[in-house]
Amino acid sequence: MQLRTTFILGFVLVLALLATQCLYIVSERERAVLLRFGEVVEPDVQPGLHFKLPIINKVRIFDGRLLTLDALPQRYLTQEKKAVVVDSFVKWRVADVESYYTATSGDEQVAKRLLSSRVDTGLRNQFGARSMHEVVSGERDELMIVLTGKLNEIAQQELGIEVLDVRVKGIDLPPEVSNSVFSRMSTERQREAREHRAKGRELAEGIEADADRQKTVIEAEAYREAQQIRGEGDATAAAIYAEAYNRDPEFYAFYRSLDAYKATFGNAGDLLVLDPESDFFKYLTDSKGK
Repeated sequence: MQLRTTFILGFVLVLALLATQCLYIVSERERAVLLRFGEVVEPDVQPGLHFKLPIINKVRIFDGRLLTLDALPQRYLTQEKKAVVVDSFVKWRVADVESYYTATSGDEQVAKRLLSSRVDTGLRNQFGARSMHEVVSGERDELMIVLTGKLNEIAQQELGIEVLDVRVKGIDLPPEVSNSVFSRMSTERQREAREHRAKGRELAEGIEADADRQKTVIEAEAYREAQQIRGEGDATAAAIYAEAYNRDPEFYAFYRSLDAYKATFGNAGDLLVLDPESDFFKYLTDSKGK
């Protein structure tokens, strides 16, 4: 009984081993080729469970999803021989499994290296045919569309790869050029700043001169009006004085004399040398001034 059990277990293990050697699975996310002694006999194995002969057949399975090639920044020359550093990436996937296996032996790193070389050549050609302005803004989208189309055609023919998109993440100037450009930009901005300051000073001086002129005109007009008002006031006062004097000349003379006494003897130390019989003192000796 024990021998029989051991035989059955051994038979099951052999079947399991044969199953692992004879059966394989391809998922929906994968692409595969079936080889017979290294020669492709089934170029595009469909997803599912499949049978193969051990030792005779081999299966190579590849990632069938959309992949990204993030290329290293490269230096290119534009149409006017100006250097730019371009950082780009490529979206690709396996299109023709047999061509892909033949060109790369199924090694994804080899595929990326070959594709990167073709991307570099395509970008170099496209940038070399355009000016700095065109690659930075004017024709950047058109450049990507043209490059994607040409690169896809070449990659499908040579590598069995479909290129869906090529995008430029950034376009920078080389460090030595950037320093020169920044220095020139700084000089230009300083020149513009000096021009704006000079225009500001000129405008300020014009405003100050106009304000001084208006001030002079306003002061002159105010002085003229003040003098006119003062003259009119003096004339009115003189008329009032004359009218008051004509109404009662004696009282007016007495009142004026009191004002004169008040102004003359305002302080205790005031000294006045006059003849006592002078008319100045006539109201001090007689209230009627006789």
